[in-house]
Amino acid sequence: MTTTEILILVVGVVAVLAIGAGLIARYRRSSAQELPWEKREQVESAEADQPSGAVAVEDVDTPAIEEKVPLPGLEEAPADPEATTPTEIEAPEPVGSRMERLRGRLATGGALGRTLLSILSRGDLTEADWEELEETLLLADVGLDATTELLDILRTETKVRGTTDPEVARDILRQELIKLVDPSMDRGLNLEPGVGDEGEKHPATILMVGVNGTGKTTTVGKLARLLVAEGKSVLLGAADTFRAAAADQLGTWGERVGVDVVRSDREGADPASVAFETVKVGLEEEVDVVIVDTAGRLQNKSGLMDELGKIKRVMERQAPMREVLLVLDATTGQNGMRQAEVFAEVAGITGIVLTKLDGTAKGGIVISVQRELGVPVKFVGLGEGADDFAPFVPEEFVDSLLS
Repeated sequence: MTTTEILILVVGVVAVLAIGAGLIARYRRSSAQELPWEKREQVESAEADQPSGAVAVEDVDTPAIEEKVPLPGLEEAPADPEATTPTEIEAPEPVGSRMERLRGRLATGGALGRTLLSILSRGDLTEADWEELEETLLLADVGLDATTELLDILRTETKVRGTTDPEVARDILRQELIKLVDPSMDRGLNLEPGVGDEGEKHPATILMVGVNGTGKTTTVGKLARLLVAEGKSVLLGAADTFRAAAADQLGTWGERVGVDVVRSDREGADPASVAFETVKVGLEEEVDVVIVDTAGRLQNKSGLMDELGKIKRVMERQAPMREVLLVLDATTGQNGMRQAEVFAEVAGITGIVLTKLDGTAKGGIVISVQRELGVPVKFVGLGEGADDFAPFVPEEFVDSLLS
């Protein structure tokens, strides 16, 4: 191919490409949607004012904002966290009315009393009947010595009076049970305030001890509620630092009753430090009563029991220790007795709180624990309710069992 032919071919290709490009541009201009003149002026004005390299707002894809629809049953939280409604403080039930209600509950659950009366109502008792009475009392954890003493008196009195009348036997049983429960023991709570070297008021301090599962922390809350009902100012200390749930539970009780709770922000903190700080705050705020809850511990764990002694000592450095209350589950029977003996040695308990005392066969522990330790049962709990807690009254306890 000659040079002339190559030049002609190149010119032809360039011409074809130029014609094609022109047709394409014409097609695009014809198919594009024209803006009205007023719109063109706005766009041109905006482009003139826009800095070089800037992106027009209209060119950015903006996601659609969905309308916020509230879900059923949910309310929007207030903007101010402090504007939330505070927990309503419950009004405690007066002591008199709760005692009346507890008497009724004991009467309806008095399995021990019903069993004894059913045997005595047979009239002229045989030796088998006396053995059945003995077995009933022993199963009720009355204790061997108390059982033997009670049966000997019943046998003697019925013979002396020469009667087989079940009502007479019932009266004898009532009198002897009251003697065994011992109404002469001081069951009052010592809340006498202390006085410092400079005449300042010291709160009465109460230490709550016991094993796990007895309802100890709940008992602390119920006792605080009872004292508030009597017009006392109370401060609680959460020295059970091994379980965060225990401090939370006590905090909930504090909110319900309307009292402050001293606790550590760190799980596993030194319980003695919490107890010391609680008494310190009680002194500063001049409260009437300080109640310190402790971790549940087994009586056979010497390290934990030694720690309990340490808690008591650091509390006594600031204010007199008025009460050390042991919380016992009334259904644990003789196992509860062994617990009580060890706690008495370590902490020097001054009173017992029996929980779950609903008139079951284990109610005899009231007699045995007092005889063994020489320490009175001061309070009883008969249910899950906040006011199912009251001072222990021997005569009412026996009458409820035998009603």
